[in-house]
Amino acid sequence: MPRGDKSSYSGKQKRQAEHIEEGYERRGTSKKEAERRAWATVNAETGGGKKKGSGRGKKKNTKPSRKGGKAGGRASARRPAAARSRSAKKAARTRKRRRG
Repeated sequence: MPRGDKSSYSGKQKRQAEHIEEGYERRGTSKKEAERRAWATVNAETGGGKKKGSGRGKKKNTKPSRKGGKAGGRASARRPAAARSRSAKKAARTRKRRRG
């Protein structure tokens, strides 16, 4: 199987990669880089292409997606300081409320 062949991936994995790729493109990442990042995320979450067969499934690790969303980056930096502060305070209140 040549490198880059996506035939061993499930339909769900392909849809996930497409969705992630669209998100990167909306944020201004080039098409090629967005595709690379999307497949890297899918591989990190699901452990690569899924093989068929009973008992061969593994749990999904959603940490890579959370990491990307949490990182923020340029979009966050462009917002005014007051708006960032307001968001941070709101997030802290939510976390505190969830803990009990």
